[in-house]
Amino acid sequence: MRVFTGIGLALAFSAGSSMAQQASDTVAPERATGFVAAKRVEAKNFMVAAANPLATEAGRDVLAKGGNAIDAMVAVQTVLGLVEPQSSGLGGGSFLVYYDAASKKLTTFDGRETAPMEATPKLFLDAQGQPLKFMDAVVGGRSVGTPGTVRLLDDVHKRYGKADWQTLFERAEQLASDGFQVSPRLASLISAEGDKLKKYEGPRGYFFDASGAPLKAGAVLKNPDYAATLKAIATGGANVFYRGPIAETIVKTVREAAGNPGALSLSDLANYRVTEREPVCAAYRALDICGMGPPSSGAVAVGQILGMVENFDIKALGPQNAESWRIIGDAQRLAFADRERYLADPAYLPVPVKGLLSKDYLGTRAALLDGTKALASNAVKAGTPEWDHAQLLGRDAAIELPSTSHFVIVDGQGNVVSMTTTIENGFGSRLMTAGFLLNNELTDFSFKTHDGDLPIANRVEPGKRPRSSMAPTIVMKDGKPLLAIGSPGGSQIIGYVAQALIAYIDWGMPVERIVAQPHLINRFGPYDIEAGTDAEKLAYPLKALGYEVKMAEMNSGLHAIEITPNGLAGSADPRREGTALGE
Repeated sequence: MRVFTGIGLALAFSAGSSMAQQASDTVAPERATGFVAAKRVEAKNFMVAAANPLATEAGRDVLAKGGNAIDAMVAVQTVLGLVEPQSSGLGGGSFLVYYDAASKKLTTFDGRETAPMEATPKLFLDAQGQPLKFMDAVVGGRSVGTPGTVRLLDDVHKRYGKADWQTLFERAEQLASDGFQVSPRLASLISAEGDKLKKYEGPRGYFFDASGAPLKAGAVLKNPDYAATLKAIATGGANVFYRGPIAETIVKTVREAAGNPGALSLSDLANYRVTEREPVCAAYRALDICGMGPPSSGAVAVGQILGMVENFDIKALGPQNAESWRIIGDAQRLAFADRERYLADPAYLPVPVKGLLSKDYLGTRAALLDGTKALASNAVKAGTPEWDHAQLLGRDAAIELPSTSHFVIVDGQGNVVSMTTTIENGFGSRLMTAGFLLNNELTDFSFKTHDGDLPIANRVEPGKRPRSSMAPTIVMKDGKPLLAIGSPGGSQIIGYVAQALIAYIDWGMPVERIVAQPHLINRFGPYDIEAGTDAEKLAYPLKALGYEVKMAEMNSGLHAIEITPNGLAGSADPRREGTALGE
């Protein structure tokens, strides 16, 4: 068992009284160094919490100069794409949940990648018609979807931004030109990638030194190609990314990827559009938990978990009680059973969002949790929510591995950004062009198209957006934002966010504890318990309830800001290198 530093995660399960207000400023960049307490940051006017200090500082500086949350969003994302390139960037996609203080309206923007129009149902099948191995599909051009993040930044800034667009790229341009120090986390991830990251010339020349050794922490890394790309976008907006030389080099890189070319075309880039969608909100304990609807499964699955848990007195049971985790874990399993059958891009098939979040439906699902033991495997299956029409669908076969990044921003006017951003798997497709990595987002589709005779909702189709687990969330109280939160982590995102919300709402934990608490997640039957944390004490009780238990590394990246009558309180997950800053 690992050594805990300071207050640490070992104490994070204790509910009620707050953790020390001024916890250690140290952030543990790698899981191997042990856990530290998350730092609580308080501010009166504005705040940013993001996964890298340089990105947080860039956003804070924009706000300090009079910019708003959307302005800061552009600065944060462009710096993240440089200093945390394995997680998100210009070559990926994003989901934004946004509260506009002037109109008092909550809305969401879908900047998810799309499948090329040349994509076929056989995209991830081998010559024998069998699904490819995951990494065989990921590495190369086959997995690359049309990036959406740049268009999202531009579209939303044109609508809500305040500061001059060009100025928002200055910090990222400067860091790319002058160089930045490789962080311990980035260095360790480069080293762990090894040959996969060396397969193509771009990443091989960028992430490794002249001798072929992975860059070490503290090495100064310059990216003049990224600086040039940023300068072009700053001058000409998103159109210079989706048309012209940058688009051409993206397409060339994808279609000429040795051994695994893709189908992305210039018309895919030119025709890409961001979609504004109504937020999906679920009621929980007199609060509204609002987030991103399909093609993300995040808000629906989180809402379902909370809707089932609401039928039980989780507050009285407490966070150290295995009975709490039996209820939460099996609620997660039931939500995932619905997710793999029903959730997909709503432009390609109807999705029964209202039925899945209906109080009556969730009441019937919660009744399955009334026992005293873990649900038997044959009892965990998709339910039959109310539909507006008939639909028969099969079970999904998509694979989602942890990566991604999340950040939250609150400005002085009360505007709130909760944005989850990704290139999917760590280092995406391992293809690099114009200074940034390209996504492997298409592997979020089901590799199979049918489950027996039934079509799979999340199958590959031209122009379609793959299902996601990203769950950027804003909690609303009496029509006003109370908490902005989200996390990276593949399909574990749903459990991370749901657990954090239960800890905040039911167990009274402050923001610095909900982002640092040990994780227990159950998606598909086995109970994943975060290794080296106090959660290990629950392993035996959960086994006694009938669960298979597995100790696992669970590298969340929760970032949260609470809006209180006295100001703002924020925190960053100590498992990564993030910080919260405000004034």
